[in-house]
Amino acid sequence: MKIIDELQGAETIAIGGHVRPDGDCVGSVMGLYLYLCKELPEAKIDVYLEKPAEIFDCISRIKDIKTEFNNKITYDVFIALDTVPERLGDFVPLYEKAGKTINVDHHVSNTGSSDVNVIEPQRSSTAELLYELMDAEKIDEQIAMAIYIGIIHDTGVFRYSNTSPRTMQIASELIKFGFDHSKVCEDTFFEKTYLQTQIMGRAVLESMRFMQDRCIVSVVSRRMMEFYQVTSKDLDGIVNQLQSVKGIDCAIFMYETGTLEYKVSLRSNGRVDVSAVAAKFGGGGHVRAAGCTMNGTYHDNINNLSIEIAEQFRNE
Repeated sequence: MKIIDELQGAETIAIGGHVRPDGDCVGSVMGLYLYLCKELPEAKIDVYLEKPAEIFDCISRIKDIKTEFNNKITYDVFIALDTVPERLGDFVPLYEKAGKTINVDHHVSNTGSSDVNVIEPQRSSTAELLYELMDAEKIDEQIAMAIYIGIIHDTGVFRYSNTSPRTMQIASELIKFGFDHSKVCEDTFFEKTYLQTQIMGRAVLESMRFMQDRCIVSVVSRRMMEFYQVTSKDLDGIVNQLQSVKGIDCAIFMYETGTLEYKVSLRSNGRVDVSAVAAKFGGGGHVRAAGCTMNGTYHDNINNLSIEIAEQFRNE
């Protein structure tokens, strides 16, 4: 299918992504927004998302993103990208009221509950999948850059195992549009502020290995975040740094979001299906990258995660 075919006759369209949007989410949402604004100039098209990190300010019309909505508005179509609809956060009511719902995602834990579901777990990213749903002849430089950003963030700039030959083919088509792809990689993925580097160093320094050194975990408390004057957006990349430690099969990073509440990120080299682990606690994701929110003390959460991970080790 092509995404435009599912929007015939729609006069009002909303696009949304998951809470705490990452690069794939932001790139996908903005890439589709720019594409539909070009393809459907007469339609009213709005993007709803939590405020993205400043590193994504390079994306054209990023300031068009709405972080609040009018309860009285009802859209003909709501398109949820890179997530199950339940993780649209404050914008779930807009999705539920829409005349038609579309879900485009690449997470294996997404079973599809929208009117139209395009879910392909074999894709590296939702951005890659979106590219296939667009008419390549209608893509321009700004759309291409947004899609490219989505792909590089979910593939670790093509380092992760989810990078396929098709991923590389699509990336090669995108960079033909002439944007500075090296700068995009450096500015949105690799470059860190001094405070981000400090908090990452603290998290790695205080990490702990367990389960015969096959797992590693680190936690950042709210007090620590306040001390370094960082937000959750400044914690990106910590779990991947933990996963890069030699001999580690599963990396866990969590940060405190409330009283006895933690956001948990999990990474694996494939020996642990972290999507299955996350699903036990209401989360989801991919075999090698997943996340969830857990309630309890830091130690209780580690103990509970350890039970699920140990079960997979026993079944090797």
